[in-house]
Order: sequence, then structure tokens, then C-alpha cells
Amino acid sequence: MKEHLFEYLLRLGDDSLILGHRVSEWCGHGPILEEDIALTNISLDLIGQATSLLKYAGEVEGKGRDEDQLAFLRLEHDYKNCLLVEQLNGDFGMTIMRQFLFDAYRLPLFEALIHSSDSQLAAIAEKSLKETKYHYRHSAEWVIRLGDGTEESHERIQKAVNSLFKYHVDLFFTNHVDDALLKEGIVPEMKAIHNKWMESVKNVFSEATLEIPSNNWEQSGGRLGRHSEHLGLLLAEMQYMQRAYPNMEW
Repeated sequence: MKEHLFEYLLRLGDDSLILGHRVSEWCGHGPILEEDIALTNISLDLIGQATSLLKYAGEVEGKGRDEDQLAFLRLEHDYKNCLLVEQLNGDFGMTIMRQFLFDAYRLPLFEALIHSSDSQLAAIAEKSLKETKYHYRHSAEWVIRLGDGTEESHERIQKAVNSLFKYHVDLFFTNHVDDALLKEGIVPEMKAIHNKWMESVKNVFSEATLEIPSNNWEQSGGRLGRHSEHLGLLLAEMQYMQRAYPNMEW
């Protein structure tokens, strides 16, 4: 059971870590000062979640690896994040749509995980839920604002939907790990999370006058360590200091 819990914690922690790094790339480049600060704070929240989740993962693994080693000293195929979070920032609309699709998934997931039979995972979820509620409200409001705004803003955010929606299937990946943890009451049933996600997406898209792509394109593999070309480049930047100066400390 420890191996299954470790795997699950890596998924959650890697999602937060990689998306946190992606969003941090906006620091100093936001479209307005207030949004620059907002995106930076969201990034810090996600890195904080990653720290808690990966620290617990290291404890569960029991091999002496802490959160920093798990974050900076794994190879690309060892990361279990979903494909969505590693996608390039693109323009502001692309970043906001990526964030919204992720937030709409993370919100009901953390709402369910606060009832986990694993007390430490439940505590992490409870703390993270407060932050995720803000993240969701922020991204949803921007999706509506851009979608129901000018002709250009609508076109750009719809383009983001068309580009990113195919990655949503990776969010709801399940295998024997989830089945084992579900039996122990540690994780929720993912179908219920998917239903809540879809309800949120449809409601926000309706207000934003956006359309869900009519094709059935799907792209997955991140949970199994199969990533897009973007993750390797991201890790090269993120891991540079630890790779160049092993065991460095501030």
C-alpha cells in the first residue's frame, strides 16, 4: 500500500510543482501589475503545495529522499504530472485556460480528499483547498472576461480551448494504484470528480460564450512518465543549480 500511496502523492505533488514553475515564468511579465502579482502568488501557492506533498511522499517511500531531492534529482520519466501542466504558457489566454482546466479539477479533488482516511493527506488537502478556491475563482473570472469580451480576446481564448482541451483526459487517469487506495478510503472515486469538473467547465464556458471542441482528440501519458517535449526543457532549467552544484545549501 505504501508504494501506491507514494505514486499517488507524486502525481499530486508533481502537478503542483510543474504548474507552479510554469506560472512563475510570468513574474515580471503580467499584462497588468495586479495580475503580475496574482500569478506570482498562485505560483507560490502551488510550490507550497508541492513541498507538502513531496515531503510526505518522501516519508512514505522511506528511502531518505526529502522534498528537494524528489523535486530536483529525478529524471524526466520519473515525473508523474499530467500533460496539461507542462504545456507552454503561450499568451495570457493560453495560461488562463490551462489554469482554469486544472483548477476545475483540483477543487473537487481537494474537497473530496479532506475526507481521506489518511489523516496527513487530508490535512494537506484541507490547507490546499483554501488556496485552490481562490485559484479557481480567479481563473474562471478571467475565462468569462476574455471569452465574453472583445472579438480578439474571444478568438484567443477559444484558440486556447481548442489547443488544451485534449489534455483533460490525463487529469482523470486511473489504474491499479487508484483502485487500491479507493478500497482503503484514501482517495475518492475519480468519476465523481470528472462529473463535477465537466459541470464547472460547461457553466463557465456558457457564460464565456466558448465551445468545447467537437472532436474526440485525447492525449495522455503523463501519469505513466510519458511526457511532451516541453517537460525536459523545463526540468533542465528548474534543476540546473542542483545538477551544477550537487548537495548545495543556501
